[in-house]
Amino acid sequence: MSWLRLVCCSVAILGLLCSGRPVLAEDTIKLAYTDPFSGPFASGGDEFLKVFQFIIARKNAAGGALGQKFELVPFDDKLQPAEALIALKSMTDQNIPFVMHCTGSNVGSALIDAVSKHNARNPDNRILYLNCGALATELTNEQCDFWHFRFAGSVDMRAAARIKSLPADLKKVYLLNQDYLFGQSIQHDTKKWLAKLRPDIEIVGDELMPFGKVQDFSSYVAKIKASGAQSVVTGNYNRDLNLLIKASVDAGLDVRFDTYLSHLIGGPTAIGSAGENRLTSVMEFNGNVAVDQKSADAEKLASDWRANHATDFSTLNFLTMIDMLTNAINKVGSTDPLKVALALEDMHVKDLVGQDNIMRKEDHQLLMPYYAGVFSKDVKFDSEHTGFGWKNIMTATAADLTLPTICKMKRPE
Repeated sequence: MSWLRLVCCSVAILGLLCSGRPVLAEDTIKLAYTDPFSGPFASGGDEFLKVFQFIIARKNAAGGALGQKFELVPFDDKLQPAEALIALKSMTDQNIPFVMHCTGSNVGSALIDAVSKHNARNPDNRILYLNCGALATELTNEQCDFWHFRFAGSVDMRAAARIKSLPADLKKVYLLNQDYLFGQSIQHDTKKWLAKLRPDIEIVGDELMPFGKVQDFSSYVAKIKASGAQSVVTGNYNRDLNLLIKASVDAGLDVRFDTYLSHLIGGPTAIGSAGENRLTSVMEFNGNVAVDQKSADAEKLASDWRANHATDFSTLNFLTMIDMLTNAINKVGSTDPLKVALALEDMHVKDLVGQDNIMRKEDHQLLMPYYAGVFSKDVKFDSEHTGFGWKNIMTATAADLTLPTICKMKRPE
C-alpha cells in the first residue's frame, strides 16, 4: 500500500470514529431554547430568556456538568408551531442534544411529535425535549412520549391547586380562557375540579376567546358585569390577561380575578392597587414563598435576581430542571439523550425551598409543589415595583398534586 493510500485510509477511519455525537470533545454543553422573542407575546419569552441566563450563569459558576459549561442557544418560534419546527431542524443540524421550551401548548404538542419522529429516524442524532411551561394536561397523558419531559405541573395539577385555594364565600364565577390547546385544557380541568371540590360554586359564564388577537376587552368586561360573577377564573396570560385586567380596571369592574398566571410579567403592573386582596394566582414560586418557608437559600436567590431585574423570580422549577439535567449528565458521564433520559426517570430532588420534586417515570411529568398567592401590601417582596406582592395563602405539595395519568408510553427498543 502506498503512503498516500495509507494516509487516506487513516483519515477515513478517523472520520468514522468521530462521526457520532461529540460528548466530551465539545467546549460547552449546548442547550437550545425556543420561545417567542418577537410578536405579541415576546415579553414573556424575553423574560424567560433572562431567567435562563441567570440560572445557567449560576450553574456554570458551580462547575457546570462533566467539568464543562452550559451554553444557551436561543431560537425565536414567535409562538407558532411551524416556526418551532424550523428551529428544531436547525438544532438537530447543529447536533444540539437538548431543547428547552416554555410557552405555548400548541408549540409543545408540535415539538413532542417532531422530536419523536426525528429520533426514530436518526438514532445517532437524537434530541431531548425539556418542557418548562407548555402545560396542557394532554401532553403527558394522551400525547406522552419518551423523549419529552415536563418540568412544570400539568394544567390538571395547577387546576387542583387553583380550586382548592378559592375562598369559602365565593359562589359565582365567570370562566374566560384562550381558544387553543392550553386554554381549552384550562377550561376542561377548571370545570372538573369545581365539580369535585366546589359544587356549591355556580358557573355564570364560560367563554373561549381568540388567542392573541383581541385588542379591546370592553365587550368581555360588560358580559362579566352582567353575569353577576364574583370572580373571573382565567388561564389567560401575558397580553390576553393584561389587556383584560386593564379594561376591567378602567370600567370599574368590582370582581375578584382568580387567575392561573397573573404573576407573570405585566400582570401586577396591569392591575396595580386595584388588585389588592382580590387578585390571586397559582405559581411555582415567588420571593415571599421563601420568606414563608423560612428558606435562606431561596430568599437569597430571589434577592440576587431582584438586584438586576424589575420582576419577581417566579420560576423555581426552571432551576430544578437545570439541576436535574446536570445530575443526570454527571450520573451517566455523557450528554447522550437516551442515557440522560433514563437517568432522569424517577429522579427525586429537593428544590431550593426544601420541597420534594419527582420526575415520574410513567409519563415524564414532574411532581412538584404549587403556591397560591393573593396580591397584598403585607409582604417583604413586591412585584414590578407596584408596592404589592404575593402573600402565600395555600401550599400544595407534590404529594397533594400526584394525580393519575392515562399515559401509555412507547419506550425505545
